[in-house]
Amino acid sequence: MDERDWMVLQTLYKEKNITKAAQLLYISQPALTNRLNQLEKEFGVIIVNRGRRGVQFTPQGEYLAKSAQEMLLTIQKIKENVLNMEDRVVGTLRLGVSNFFTDYMLPNLLKLFKDQYPNIEFKVTTNFSSHIAQLIYNQNVHIGIVKGDFIWKDHKHLLFEESICIASKEKIDIHDLPNLPRIDYHTDTSLKNSIDKWWSENFTQPPLVSIEVDKADTCKKMVINGLGYAILPSLILKDVNDIHIADIKSIDGKPIVRKTWMIYHEDSLKLNIVKAFVDFIEKEFRV
Repeated sequence: MDERDWMVLQTLYKEKNITKAAQLLYISQPALTNRLNQLEKEFGVIIVNRGRRGVQFTPQGEYLAKSAQEMLLTIQKIKENVLNMEDRVVGTLRLGVSNFFTDYMLPNLLKLFKDQYPNIEFKVTTNFSSHIAQLIYNQNVHIGIVKGDFIWKDHKHLLFEESICIASKEKIDIHDLPNLPRIDYHTDTSLKNSIDKWWSENFTQPPLVSIEVDKADTCKKMVINGLGYAILPSLILKDVNDIHIADIKSIDGKPIVRKTWMIYHEDSLKLNIVKAFVDFIEKEFRV
């Protein structure tokens, strides 16, 4: 088996559909089916049973598919170690980055880093911070950039912190919030918990949610157009001038803040590309 075979098994196991898997792998459906048949002959077992509703993995096939991630990671590490022997900053840097950081900061940072090291490439995975933390824990990415306070016993570096604030088109009295239309958005668990905790400490009735959207940026646009208030991280409002902003505070009067961290495994610093990026980010975000 080669790297492509493991990718075939990993993708097919995730999709449970030959047509969808072929599309993701950029090969034809007959080519994928043929490769699957060859693998079954190589191992002398049935890997999948095909049906009208897709494919179902046999116990042997499931074992091979679950081994695919480990094998692909091993192959990736071998490639990285070989490149690292050249004592140059080359190769592919695998990053896991929170949605917000990706939208507002990452593109410029990657450009600056690539200007310094033109022989590198990036593979970026974007998701909520909880998912990114799991990726870095499993070593699926070299470096994670997450928001919130995650339990992480290896290396981490505080990049910055931002306040959480109430944003509205018109000036409002904070005591009136339960009676005013609120715009909610999908976000990571840590931020949602902070906002919910603050609300429960200040009000005895639930918020009057009138609009729910998928992203904080969409929520911001709703606020700008006067459709309600929202509770947002302050950095997302940095480029907005014509709205009213008020930080939310804990019971003891301190602003509630959210921290952004760079996290990584110490062993990964042995790779020149990882060490260079960590040093670069630390210089860009000196706290």
